[in-house]
Amino acid sequence: MSTLQHSAESRSQAFVRAYLLRRPAVLASLLCLGSFAAFWTAQRVTGVSMIDLMVYRAEGWTVRTGGDLYAMRATYAQLPNTYPPFASLLFMPLTLLDVAPMRTAATAANLALLVASVHLSLKLAGHPARAARPAATLLIASLAVWCEPVWTTLRYGQINLLLVTFVLWDLSRRSGHRWAGAGIGVAAGIKLTPALFVVFLALWGIVHWRRRRPRGRNGAWWNPPMRRAAVATGTFLTTVLLGAVVLPHDSRRFWFGVLFQSDRAGHTDITDNQSLRGVVARLLHTPDPGWPWVAAVCVVTLIGLGAAVAAASAGERRLPFASAWAAVACAFTALLVSPVSWSHHWVWCIPLAVLLGAETLRRRGALAWRTLTGAAALVFCSYALWLVPHGVTGPDRPELDQNAGEMMLSALYPAAGLGVIALTAVLAVRALRKPAPYEPAR
Repeated sequence: MSTLQHSAESRSQAFVRAYLLRRPAVLASLLCLGSFAAFWTAQRVTGVSMIDLMVYRAEGWTVRTGGDLYAMRATYAQLPNTYPPFASLLFMPLTLLDVAPMRTAATAANLALLVASVHLSLKLAGHPARAARPAATLLIASLAVWCEPVWTTLRYGQINLLLVTFVLWDLSRRSGHRWAGAGIGVAAGIKLTPALFVVFLALWGIVHWRRRRPRGRNGAWWNPPMRRAAVATGTFLTTVLLGAVVLPHDSRRFWFGVLFQSDRAGHTDITDNQSLRGVVARLLHTPDPGWPWVAAVCVVTLIGLGAAVAAASAGERRLPFASAWAAVACAFTALLVSPVSWSHHWVWCIPLAVLLGAETLRRRGALAWRTLTGAAALVFCSYALWLVPHGVTGPDRPELDQNAGEMMLSALYPAAGLGVIALTAVLAVRALRKPAPYEPAR
């Protein structure tokens, strides 16, 4: 009997050595499936509500029945609709499914979008080689599914991974592609925050034009970044027009009223809000941070967009992974300056992790980059922001009475975002000081 067992063990070990270890994509697939299965089980055991998905379904049902989109309230929490009318049109197919199949389909779709976002992050960074990219994608996705923003996105049934995938799909396309920019336009039509990428592309196009134009003559202003900005703008306006044609009353109400009511999404000061507005509100112990928040937003917008444009302008030859640095800096700027950025909105930590990992591999043995990568993983995978008192409803909210330690924990994501923007700015300025590849060294 022992001989048979020994023979079986030998055959299994030979199979692992001869097949799995020589085919990393197959091994990564098995690891990814196992991780996703464990994640799915954990979410079902903890009884996730997918409450935001139920709100999306209610929005689609309101459109089907001709109700008032911005007067409706959904679920036990009486949550309102905060998205443009175009998003509600996209949510209509959710009403064709019962709740249980809808939740299953949404979870499966989000897991697929997670794999897609990791793949596009690797493609944008240009690392690793194309042959090794499937294995790297699946391995990273199997780990990323457990970080807090991704866990919370799937817990609520959110659309954050869809928006990230749209934007990364656009930015990773070849320069000059006919439809490059359309993904950003659609993402902005669903949720306004990605519209900052349009501003980034336009500014990059202006800088590109001014640097490349011949002396004494007007250069070609219709360059690839400007073309992407134009396509994104046209696509976004198309979504607005479609919403206005199908839902004229709701469109008028959103664009001239609901758009400016940031408090509809919830209290500004709660721990969930990982934007500058939430940080300033908790720091000042007030639900309305007022002008200090406005001043902070202006400064961070200028620095963040400047860092993103500088990184993109440096180019891949002077700044490796320049496109990835520009994308991450712009995304984190948008998350910081938005009035409300829930913790699950920070799924942009996935491209950040891929980028830091690529930099670490490029600088073999660099302790500083290994430390940065580990720190980013610790911030987004530790769930530390939930260690502070939170979740209390009513007039007395603990977030308005935090001490210094609690404030630091509840500001982890914004602090990481500011750090990434500062790092991008430093790397971009250093790169721009180098002579361009087509210029003689001075």
